[in-house]
Amino acid sequence: MTATLPVPSTTGDLAPSAPLRAAAATDGRLPLPGARGPLSAALLEVLTSARDGSAPLVRELPELARAAAAGDVVRDEDVQLSLALLYELHYRGLRGVDDSWEWDTGLLGVRATLETAFEAAIRELVEVPDVAPEDVAETLFTMAAEDDGPPLSRYLCRNATLEQFREFLVHRSAYHLKEADPHTWAIPRLGGVPKAALVEVQADEYGGGRPERMHAALFARTMRAAGLDDSYGAHLDRIPATTLAGTNAMSMFGLNRRLVGAIVGHLAVFEMTSSIPNRLYGNGMRRLGFDRDATWFFDEHVEADAVHEQIAGRDLAGGLAVQQPERAGDVLFGAAACLALDAVAGRHLLDSWEAGRSSLRGVAARTGNVA
Repeated sequence: MTATLPVPSTTGDLAPSAPLRAAAATDGRLPLPGARGPLSAALLEVLTSARDGSAPLVRELPELARAAAAGDVVRDEDVQLSLALLYELHYRGLRGVDDSWEWDTGLLGVRATLETAFEAAIRELVEVPDVAPEDVAETLFTMAAEDDGPPLSRYLCRNATLEQFREFLVHRSAYHLKEADPHTWAIPRLGGVPKAALVEVQADEYGGGRPERMHAALFARTMRAAGLDDSYGAHLDRIPATTLAGTNAMSMFGLNRRLVGAIVGHLAVFEMTSSIPNRLYGNGMRRLGFDRDATWFFDEHVEADAVHEQIAGRDLAGGLAVQQPERAGDVLFGAAACLALDAVAGRHLLDSWEAGRSSLRGVAARTGNVA
């Protein structure tokens, strides 16, 4: 293990808290974060009130949502936190929030307002190839091969400091501590070959029935090795909109049946572009002195995703495009969105480090220049 590695004092408040870990173990819900603007402040007030319409801000939420949705929603902290909170109602829930809020029609309306703007912003961000349904699988492999996003994995492999790597893990915790869950929403919406392919991929993601091998559990193990709090949602206050946008897009695609093609395409290209970066991430941790136990998560993905990319690209995504040709465009849209939003998030990390600042919210430490 890596207990002898120094934990940087500048981000020491990211380390595990015994009371927090104990609460998370028994609760499992996302702890409520601080607000990032008028919409998330009002939303948090509503969520923590009785669901009887008496909260004074209930009637103001739609207007606040419309105002927030008028800006750069991909990078807007208020919008992305609000979406994350609304989506979490469909996952493990929010600590101290009544589960009955999950299907509240007012909140669903607010979510729809934000989703309309968010989906439009993503569609403006990407270019979707126009190909025949039978060519979707090969097009996905071409998109993955031609992707030249920010060289984040190479930087982490060769140059990142321990502090920067810990920041990277905090960013990734937004998704990896719930890994596979957004894509699993698609299972009941598929049939035949695509459904069987998705179940095969997801079974591996969930450890093949062995909880200690679930990918979320392996990532938590990596976080502990790096001296980080691995409890669910512990770092939400520090994770910026550019990272939340990627996870929120998965939730939006997965929770809206009309976008089932997008979540399928997202998963396909996610698997296709995973093996090489994960090998570099693992090598970066080894360079910093971490052992095999700490790098297990990344090493597991090198092998698993090399297999998954064929299943997800051909049987799942390609199979769905042929089975339901009207969804072919959305399959490619989901793939393009995955690549674009990952590039936005990766660019934020590299730009922050190049400027000598933390990539996390509320952390002012210098982290050195990007070579």
